[in-house]
Amino acid sequence: MSTTLDSVRSKAVKGPGLKVPGVVILQFLLIFIFEALEYTFTKVGFFTGLAIFVSFLGGLYLGRPGTSYTNAVNPPISFLISTLFIMATIGGTGFSISKIGLELISTLSAVAPWLIAGAVIAWAAHFALLRKYSRK
Repeated sequence: MSTTLDSVRSKAVKGPGLKVPGVVILQFLLIFIFEALEYTFTKVGFFTGLAIFVSFLGGLYLGRPGTSYTNAVNPPISFLISTLFIMATIGGTGFSISKIGLELISTLSAVAPWLIAGAVIAWAAHFALLRKYSRK
């Protein structure tokens, strides 16, 4: 696993890579833009899930070596914040407790497989990188 991660990191950006705030902003903007576009036309689903999965991989690919924990933790939090913001603005639900609860559950169920798959990959990469750096 570590040789695979080394080959991914060696082909990444030529500079030092994104710091923790850069990874957070990258993931939030990617999720927010795709979710807002998809929510405008239909309900949240495939494209938002794909954006979440790509944000996990993009954080791993573009982040510095110490950003793997943030890469694994941030996308679900970014998805929650962007969903609440989009529901209050584009969605037109406002902040009615019953509507927010139902909309959050339906939105989360639409992208849950993508969140789980991305989290498994991100956490596996995080623990592999921890193991690699602890051996040095």
